[in-house]
Amino acid sequence: MKILHIACLAAALWLTGCATTGAPQGDNSAPAPAAPTDSPPKKAHTPLYPNGPLQPITAAQAASGEVASLSAPADLWDRIRRGFAMPDLEHELVQDREQWYATRPDYIQRMTERSSKYLFHIVEELERRGMPTELALLPYIESAFNPQAVSSAKAAGMWQFMPATGSYFELKQNAFRDDRRDVLASTRAALDYLQKLYGMFGDWHLALAAYNWGEGSVGRAIARNQKLGLGTSYTDLNMPAETRLYVPKLQAVKNIVARPEAFRTELPLIENHPYFQTVEIQHDIDVALVSTLADVREEDFRALNPSFNKPVILAAGTPRILLPWDNAKVFQRNLEARSEGQYASWTVWSVPATMTVAEAAQRAGMSEADLRSVNSIPPRMLIKAGSALMVPRSAAVRQDVSPHLADNGQVAFAPEIVTRRTTVRAGKGDTVASIARRYKLAAASVADWNDVRANAAFKVGQQVVVYLPVRPAQARATSSKASPKRTAAPTRKGGTPSKVKRR
Repeated sequence: MKILHIACLAAALWLTGCATTGAPQGDNSAPAPAAPTDSPPKKAHTPLYPNGPLQPITAAQAASGEVASLSAPADLWDRIRRGFAMPDLEHELVQDREQWYATRPDYIQRMTERSSKYLFHIVEELERRGMPTELALLPYIESAFNPQAVSSAKAAGMWQFMPATGSYFELKQNAFRDDRRDVLASTRAALDYLQKLYGMFGDWHLALAAYNWGEGSVGRAIARNQKLGLGTSYTDLNMPAETRLYVPKLQAVKNIVARPEAFRTELPLIENHPYFQTVEIQHDIDVALVSTLADVREEDFRALNPSFNKPVILAAGTPRILLPWDNAKVFQRNLEARSEGQYASWTVWSVPATMTVAEAAQRAGMSEADLRSVNSIPPRMLIKAGSALMVPRSAAVRQDVSPHLADNGQVAFAPEIVTRRTTVRAGKGDTVASIARRYKLAAASVADWNDVRANAAFKVGQQVVVYLPVRPAQARATSSKASPKRTAAPTRKGGTPSKVKRR
């Protein structure tokens, strides 16, 4: 028994000896991020192993923080605090923002509760890349951790990517999903971008300024100061008010997370455990069916999968979904137990020719209102050829949407032609055909509007009815203030509206 006790003690001493080889926990310098793609690869780290006889650690070493704790923090906030590695910004604007947040406890409560679904994943990614965990707090500044947030400049998602920047970092934006809102994809892109910016400027405060203002703007501001012999730190640069407040906001949130009691703030408990799991899907499947099989509310499912903007998930474009940790197993079990049948009640139709919404709805077998709603079609627009529309999937359709459509489908529109009822006087020898040629109309339409045959001739001075296109400005005036001569287009036999088609 004594021998076993000595062996256990030796093993413990060996572990604590290894623990002293790491960097001190109190180091406040920024860790080097993963090298950008345009920089040479760094040499691999060579681990240090103890040699010679093991020596017990001293009380001074234990107190200095050189010994790493072997227990993982139960609270995610504690884990975030341990990873703080950016230099603190000392500025009066920081105190101003601290006061702003501290006087709004309800706002902080809503933000932090909303973040509980996403924060663990972000912290995991930051630690995996060796980046400061302060950056996990950045979505509080960008979007209050709302993945559906859209700015006035059209930036979207919790990390607020502009469309062009999102495309640069391979965030798909098509008719069926917007990866700028996707939890996994947008976090990956945001951290890629922040690493790139840190590699460019070598300073986290400048990298954050560039994330908000643009790398070109920060680079030019630095160049101006260098030319004038001025400093080039974050506080030295001349920048817009929004960017001037950007890092102070993050520093204020960091300070509140570090010492919530000092600001009379209580942070909600966020367990140091994954909130969600990734689940693979093999077939197109309705969002409503996923929610049912997983036993989660649809709004909770969409909160974890905010990039989906349609009632169906296309497996070829998005082969994975996120589900709450425990519900993922429920979903897989119920999916396996489900009898054979259709998983999706929607599919994608590629429009063969430019057409009106009414025509497209008739072909798709759905109401015009439903077609507009599910495909976000604005009023007074034609659907252009090649557009990918979400339409009901019949029981006979067995094939899922193709990878090309699922990844690249877009909906394009053209202004709808608005016509106005007009009467013109027929001249000598005028016929249906000559009037049609003069006004670039179909002869059949002219004949129909005047209730004559297609080969009919008109008397000199006879009033001939035609429907001519009006300019967009006139069309708006027509819809707001009707004129006696501006009437709805007549209907053909069978009730279909007769319109002048654009060539």
